[in-house]
Amino acid sequence: MAVGLQNRITESARASGTPARLMSLDAYRGFIMLAMASSAFGFSTMANSPAVLEQFSGTVWDSAWRGVWRWLAYEFEHVPWTGCGFWDLIQPSFMFMVGVAVPFSTARRTQIGQSKTRQFAHVLLRSLILVILGIFLSSQGRAVTNFTFVNVLTQIGLGYWALHLFRTRPEWNWSPRSWLLLQGIAAAVVLIGYGAWFQSYTIPEEERATVERFVTQQMQSRGKTDAELERELGLTRDFTGVAVHWNKHTNAAAAVDRWFLNRFPRQEPEWEGARFWINDGGYQTLNFIPSLATMMFGLMAGTVLRAGWTMRDVLRWMILAGAACFLVAMALDTSTWPIQFASWSICPAVKRIWSPTWAVFSSGWTFWMLAAFYWVVDIWGCRRLAWPFAVVGMNSIAMYCMSQLMGGWTRETLKTHSATLDSWLGLDQGLGYLLTQSAYAPLNSRLAVLCVFWLICLWMYRRSIFIRI
Repeated sequence: MAVGLQNRITESARASGTPARLMSLDAYRGFIMLAMASSAFGFSTMANSPAVLEQFSGTVWDSAWRGVWRWLAYEFEHVPWTGCGFWDLIQPSFMFMVGVAVPFSTARRTQIGQSKTRQFAHVLLRSLILVILGIFLSSQGRAVTNFTFVNVLTQIGLGYWALHLFRTRPEWNWSPRSWLLLQGIAAAVVLIGYGAWFQSYTIPEEERATVERFVTQQMQSRGKTDAELERELGLTRDFTGVAVHWNKHTNAAAAVDRWFLNRFPRQEPEWEGARFWINDGGYQTLNFIPSLATMMFGLMAGTVLRAGWTMRDVLRWMILAGAACFLVAMALDTSTWPIQFASWSICPAVKRIWSPTWAVFSSGWTFWMLAAFYWVVDIWGCRRLAWPFAVVGMNSIAMYCMSQLMGGWTRETLKTHSATLDSWLGLDQGLGYLLTQSAYAPLNSRLAVLCVFWLICLWMYRRSIFIRI
């Protein structure tokens, strides 16, 4: 029945002349949204739990079991600075899919008769709403508005309007390959220009000393150990040579934030004559500039998907595009190599400041992930397997807001009422036990929250309620 509803939506779109939705894109978006809303499934907590790690203690499986949990903890946490785990690919996937969707959205609005002026006005409005929504969601539980511009919604909003300048225009009568060339050149100009600007900046020693004093004070106030403090301070100086400009808190974008973010009221106390010195994690507002290139790569994929090529040619192009991204990234930074047998770094792959190498490297993965969904869903026709993800992907804004606003509340509410239910039923190890006391309670409780959110998305889907901006 549910797949039938999707088919009716598609057939209705075709009958009206409106471009049909690409189910593989909805499934990819839903998969990423569910991963984001999972709160990393609690893997990091369980990877440090003796009750979990000692399940196979004294057996031949002990080493492998502990290795699995180390791997899961790594893949579902952000790496400290360089490197890449699955969790680091969630935001690039969001950015990439925004670009993929633009040709479809533009074609739909053109089909219903919207003028170019009205379309661009909508683009500007959407950019503004995304920035405001991102700030709103980041301000929950704070005494004052948290003017931050590093979460995925604000980053998309800051660059979204510029992305539309490079969308295909049928009235220009260009071939798809001409548009791909223009979009590729634009992405290269953004990344090379941004990288050159970073390389031109060197932090003054006095400012570096002030930054490091603040890092020390912040780490000590949070009860961090001397080893953790030393590791954090090391990230401000670890890179040397041409890569020195990409160190944590001491790069060009960090310097801009120390000027820009002090223009807003902030909750942090006064220190060293200013209320802001560093972003936790090293994330920077200007990440939206190289992120624009990530969206541009997605726009290229969307252009190919709308070009009228055969499915096999589309799949081949996406695989080759991903491979090209990996080759470029590997030439710039050997830390992206699957096997290390050499060492150099012209531009490190750092997700937290969206370095040009990271933008290219992560796009290789997003090209291949979209290719995998396109192959399974649109070429093989496995729509039933994709449907649970597509249900979420078609209401991604709703899922994002629920996870940001209701995730913790939903988890605690489920624990409370499941414990009451167990008491009524006289169960010692019922649902309440699984969510609160089991060794796998962090995983179980997050899966329960995902189930609730998915059911809400299903209810909206079956009633054709789709929240869009």
